[in-house]
Amino acid sequence: MPGFRSLASNRDFTVLWIGETISQLGSRVSIFVFPLIAYALSGSVLVAAWVEAAHLFGTAVVLLPAGALADRLNRRILMLVASGSGAVLYTSLVVAGVLGHLTIPHLAVVGLLTGASAGVFGPAQMSAIRSVVTTDDLPTALSQNQARRHVASLLGGPLGGALFSLTRWLPFAFDAITFAISCLTLSRIRTDLSAPPRTARTRVLSDIGEGIGFVLARPFFRVLMSWASLVNLVTNALMFVVLLRMIQAGFHPAHIGLVETAAGIGGILGALAAPYVIDRMPTGRLTVLVAWGLALPLVPMIWWATPLAVGACSFFFLFLNPIGNAGIGAYRLSQTPDQLQGRVAASAQFLAVAIMPLAPILGAGLLNRFGGEWAVAILLVATLLLAAYLTASRSVRSVPRPGEWRDRSLAT
Repeated sequence: MPGFRSLASNRDFTVLWIGETISQLGSRVSIFVFPLIAYALSGSVLVAAWVEAAHLFGTAVVLLPAGALADRLNRRILMLVASGSGAVLYTSLVVAGVLGHLTIPHLAVVGLLTGASAGVFGPAQMSAIRSVVTTDDLPTALSQNQARRHVASLLGGPLGGALFSLTRWLPFAFDAITFAISCLTLSRIRTDLSAPPRTARTRVLSDIGEGIGFVLARPFFRVLMSWASLVNLVTNALMFVVLLRMIQAGFHPAHIGLVETAAGIGGILGALAAPYVIDRMPTGRLTVLVAWGLALPLVPMIWWATPLAVGACSFFFLFLNPIGNAGIGAYRLSQTPDQLQGRVAASAQFLAVAIMPLAPILGAGLLNRFGGEWAVAILLVATLLLAAYLTASRSVRSVPRPGEWRDRSLAT
């Protein structure tokens, strides 16, 4: 399988990757400080949870129509609009902060709208990657995308904590600048990112239904998406509980940010290993391994909620995650017709995150009702049960190595 070195000569992929790495770093900084600012302004765990949920809800709401648009319109234009919107929205928080008028409603609205921008950007970007990268390079390209996300996690928490310590609005100023850089790099891509020609005019709802139907008609995707939806809910609720426990315990924001540093290191190492592991291990078995790898490292957090302990658990939690994501993502792209790339990417992501906006609310509710240790224990048991559910699926276990993908039909 071509490795990272072969993609280095792909100018357009490199330009896209660098720009979005910078932009994602800014987004991680903002997302990290959202609950910190909301809690500082309100003193309420539930208010912090609702502000956090607004971003996730905005993403989930627009994903399906965004996928249809990505198969109809120029993907570059969609990404530029999304990045430009992010720059404007975060600038509004900077202005409010400078004037001393940061409020919970303003935070929630910006969270909602930037989440919607991310929902528009995602399917367009995935379709763009398919346009600038060959099929053989897909696992490596998506591994680099996973590395990008974890580079942002590695630096985003500590940087967000440090900027927040200086003044509350400074993280948003940094994010606004990174969105502007994203617009600049997107304008430098030479590949034609127009949607494939359409043979007939159809309604947007019909287009959305076709994308969802493609996913749900395949047993592997049905099982995987149901598992992903529930495991995203449970693990994000668990991590939100742990974050709130550290905030309530009075740990300094910069120290809490070190948790993301540890998680980012684990994710980067996993992303670097991904092309080699994916090439040598059947994708189905790898997916099962990832499911258990998401659950077992979390056990110590039942008893310990210090930045050191949570950081160590997060390192192992995220090591396998980019390997699984890259393998499954590359498999899906390789099996999806060009004219369905945007809709299938959006449908898969939507089905995985549709209930994720409830994660911080679920976590905060369990924390208030049962306390930290029991809340983590309940969510951990749910994660283990979901790993067992995925393991029991023959359609998942039977997916072969990448060398055999070309000859395999997802309908079987």
